[in-house]
Amino acid sequence: MTEFSTLSPPEPTEVLVSSALPQLRHLVVTVNDSEVVITGRVPSYYLKQLAQEAVRPTLGHRRLLNRVEVSRS
Repeated sequence: MTEFSTLSPPEPTEVLVSSALPQLRHLVVTVNDSEVVITGRVPSYYLKQLAQEAVRPTLGHRRLLNRVEVSRS
């Protein structure tokens, strides 16, 4: 008989901290009962989208607010 371990999904706050992309590691993820909010700055819209999609699988019933600013400076 084969046993399967059930891994719980990571917490939204853990996803970006452990990202392979250093630009995403400094973003702040705040969680409450109804929403997950990502804040901070990145140099491109592509990185903003990557942050959002990295967090999305951890949402459960909560909504996602991506308040990351794109600033090339």
